[in-house]
Order: sequence, then C-alpha cells, then structure tokens
Amino acid sequence: MAIERVREFLKKHDAAIEPIVYEEKMHTSEEAARVLGVEIGQIAKSILFRTNDDAYGLFVASGDIRIDSKKVKSLIGGKKQKMASAEEVEEVTGFKPGAVCPFALQQEIPIYIDELLHRFDVVYTAAGIPESLLPISPQKLVQITQGSTVKLAKEE
Repeated sequence: MAIERVREFLKKHDAAIEPIVYEEKMHTSEEAARVLGVEIGQIAKSILFRTNDDAYGLFVASGDIRIDSKKVKSLIGGKKQKMASAEEVEEVTGFKPGAVCPFALQQEIPIYIDELLHRFDVVYTAAGIPESLLPISPQKLVQITQGSTVKLAKEE
C-alpha cells in the first residue's frame, strides 16, 4: 500500500513525522484546506511534469498558486513540457494523482519545491492515499526530498 511506503521512508528519515489518515478523501488543495481548517497555501500540491523527450520533474507548489510554465521549462528543459498523464504519474511516482507524496517515489527524479511554502511553519503534503495528509515543515520537506527550493508562482 502506498501509505506504507511513505511510512517506511519516514522511519529512515524522521520517525517523528507521521501521516494523518482521515475518513474522507481529499482530491484538491481546497478540500484538504477545508478538512484541516488551514489556508489553501499550506497545502503542498505535487504535480508531475514531463518533457517531449520523457524527462520528468516533480513540482511541489503552494496550493494557492499557479505554476509558471516558463519556470517548468527552465528547470526540466526539453522542447515541450506538459503535465504527466495519470498513468505516467503512477508509473513514475508510484502514487495516484491527487495522492502524490513528494518522496518515497518509484523513480528518482528532480524535485522542485515552491519557495512560497516557506511562508508557513507547517505545510501538508499528500501521503500516498487520498484520505491522508502529512504535516511537515518546509525545511524538513526540502531536506528529506533533497529538492531544490525555487520560485514557481506565475507572475500575475
């Protein structure tokens, strides 16, 4: 089970961090924020992008922003970038769309973490299943994913 893979990863990196399992599924940042009673920006959504030559990058963005496609292009390269299909998400990450945890991935890929997540002491990522969220500090998220902190927000 996907959440068990997340728990095993956490045992090795920080056993004090534990996913929270809820009764209801949360497929969007808005749903998760409502269930938790927090700002949408505290929900860290994980979106997998791919290039035309099958390079991937996982972008972990604050729930209240739109990711700038120019940033995606500059970070993962390729001639054309797009969001990965549901099948690609499962193949590369090992998680279903809407439940992608930014670590314990099936394949090793670059991870880019939105600098705006650092506005908060605690953010919440998916933890492998739609009913689960993982409270974590942005600093710890960067550390355990070995991700790069970058500006992902599209300029308005």
